[in-house]
Amino acid sequence: MPDSLPTNEIYLENAKKAERHLERFKGSVLGHFINGKHTPGTSGKVLDNISPIDGRVINQIAAGTAEDIDAAAQAARNAFPEWRDMPATERRRILHKIADLIVSRADEISLLECLDTGQALRFMSKAAIRGAENYRFFADKASEAANGLSMPAAQHMNYSVRSPIGPVGVITPWNTPFMLSTWKIAPALAAGCTVVHKPAEWSPLTAMLLAEITAEAGVPDGVINLVNGLGEDAGKALTEHPDIKAASFVGESATGSAIMKQGADTLKRVHFELGGKNPVIVFEDADLERALDAVVFMIYSLNGERCTSSSRLLVQESIHEEFIKRVAERVRNIQVGHPLDPTTEVGPLIHQRHFDKVKSYFSLATEDGAEITVGGHALDSDGYFIEPTLFTQADNKMRIAQEEIFGPVLTAMTFKDESEALAIANDIGYGLTGYVWTRDAGRGLRMAHGLEAGMIWVNSENNRHLPAPFGGMKASGIGRDGGDYSFDFYMETKNICIAFDTHTVPALGKRP
Repeated sequence: MPDSLPTNEIYLENAKKAERHLERFKGSVLGHFINGKHTPGTSGKVLDNISPIDGRVINQIAAGTAEDIDAAAQAARNAFPEWRDMPATERRRILHKIADLIVSRADEISLLECLDTGQALRFMSKAAIRGAENYRFFADKASEAANGLSMPAAQHMNYSVRSPIGPVGVITPWNTPFMLSTWKIAPALAAGCTVVHKPAEWSPLTAMLLAEITAEAGVPDGVINLVNGLGEDAGKALTEHPDIKAASFVGESATGSAIMKQGADTLKRVHFELGGKNPVIVFEDADLERALDAVVFMIYSLNGERCTSSSRLLVQESIHEEFIKRVAERVRNIQVGHPLDPTTEVGPLIHQRHFDKVKSYFSLATEDGAEITVGGHALDSDGYFIEPTLFTQADNKMRIAQEEIFGPVLTAMTFKDESEALAIANDIGYGLTGYVWTRDAGRGLRMAHGLEAGMIWVNSENNRHLPAPFGGMKASGIGRDGGDYSFDFYMETKNICIAFDTHTVPALGKRP
């Protein structure tokens, strides 16, 4: 921890509750959840689950194998017909029950997630509630999931229907693990698919809570299965398994590429939400106070460990000096501390390996000629804390501008006019999000249409609307989540054509 542990009453109460919730995991091996039962796994090998706050081992998790994945996939395959054929109204009822149970355990989920990931409670306290909202939203869409289109022709009636694709694999990340698990699993269940879930090995605790909650809500055995372990073992076996018809993954772009290769032999459908190096563009006519709030929030919240963070700041030359001065002042004031302290804004990074990666960019920045205006150091502690950092005097060719750092680190650059801003913003391998700040409505529209990214916010931070499509271009992903877009991935579309019996059928071999 930086300095000493906080002593305020709210922190102390949070710490007591968190330890109570953690008690069931401490000193134990967290296994898998397959076919409605907790299982220890086949290999006997385990992985340490380490808290980023102080480096202590919270517990151990089973290192899943191809055999474990096969058992989970078989369970998902066997459970699929019952879940697929269940009336959508009944699936809706069960998914709402899952949401109810998530809300009832929201405190437990958020506190465990803080200890497991290092994320500040001010953000994780909302994670469980957002997860419940995901389940409610897709529960209410379950009855329309199979719907298609009516496409009448001159002498035929065409209409389409959708059916669930089958057992699917879901591989989720470690940054906001519970919420992102619900974001992926809820639409799969609403569509009528069964699931094998492989959570990130660095943040396994709340994934097991979610599996237990779904079982308690009445999801039949085998519909939801969870296998812990490493991506290169359990994850690879999942993406290669012939019974798994589709794989949905959130994580690094390089891993997405590997998964695409692994699924090729079985012609597996894939959906990827991958990395981002997202620009936030501030024009001189913007509401600078609101822009300042959004710039700082979107890179330093969630410890900077979010794919949609605005990690490249582009400021118009005429306001650059003053705006960067104000950003720097805000960054210096960010409160780094224990995740359970309500005053904490930035907690520790997730893992030693990630901590070392983020730190490495401090020397890379100076090597490439940038200036470290704020931060640039790790804090002296047993945990993985670094100072919120601001790089200035940067250009878009530098590694700090091109590579995803995925920490509380912002790279600031300047631009002259609209065309240069667009050129800089698009000169990147990623294309997840873009943020534009301007009072000029025409400019906002032009920039939104010109930016090579899947999601654009004009005069706003990342504000999610559940029916809207979520996903990226280029190295940032394939496919879209959200609303009906999720069903396009988890379901097959079938066209049915019925003739009016009035058209001429071509005939061969017919004699007068």
